[in-house]
Amino acid sequence: MWSIPRPATTPASSLTSSCYTANMLRTLTAVLTLSAAALAAQPSPPRMEITLEKQEGLKWRAVDPGFVFDKGDRVRFRFRANFQGRLYVMNYGTSGEYSLLFPREETGQENLIEAGKEYRVPATEAWFRVDGPPGYDIIYWLMSPVSLGAGVGELVPPGPPRRPQPPKTLLPRCDDALMRARGQCIDSSAGPRSISGASELPDNLSSLPRATSRELLIMRKQESFSVSSPTPLTGPVIYEFRLAHK
Repeated sequence: MWSIPRPATTPASSLTSSCYTANMLRTLTAVLTLSAAALAAQPSPPRMEITLEKQEGLKWRAVDPGFVFDKGDRVRFRFRANFQGRLYVMNYGTSGEYSLLFPREETGQENLIEAGKEYRVPATEAWFRVDGPPGYDIIYWLMSPVSLGAGVGELVPPGPPRRPQPPKTLLPRCDDALMRARGQCIDSSAGPRSISGASELPDNLSSLPRATSRELLIMRKQESFSVSSPTPLTGPVIYEFRLAHK
């Protein structure tokens, strides 16, 4: 006699466990989806990215922020921010000259920076020539997410500098042994730096309310650097770039 096997049955406890697991997975997926959406909706921290470039023939090459230039070299910056604001860039050269690199009169003093768009500094010829005695040009960068109001008139043209130049004994040097072995002169003291107090600023910048150096994070890479703030900016950000040259 043939025996007909009965269909296997699943214990009730197994069915209950499977349903519970499926519900938990659906709930977890929903929570993760909502969390990802919430993170995506949060604004990114304010961030500025700057690249230093040197002209070589007809081309431009990105260089280390601490690169030591020769007199007569042509230099420019590329600037990008992830937020909209107003940008001012001023250069205090080793010769004592204080000039505005961005904006320029030739462009109608327009200095509105759109989020995500790349800009060249200087604003017109898009390069400036290294000149003056050997040392460090101090380039001040001011980026403000809000209008400076009446204070903007004091920035254009810039006022006379109050901060003295570094002593002549502090000349650029090739102190990066690895890069020196590759034929490049890199000065680790050059490049981007935060500003700790108003005494380090020229008169036309020292009175402006700004984020303190503790609120800024400067990240230095081999061919660029970034300046960011962990919290939303409510006023101007000011930092400096020491351009080393022979």
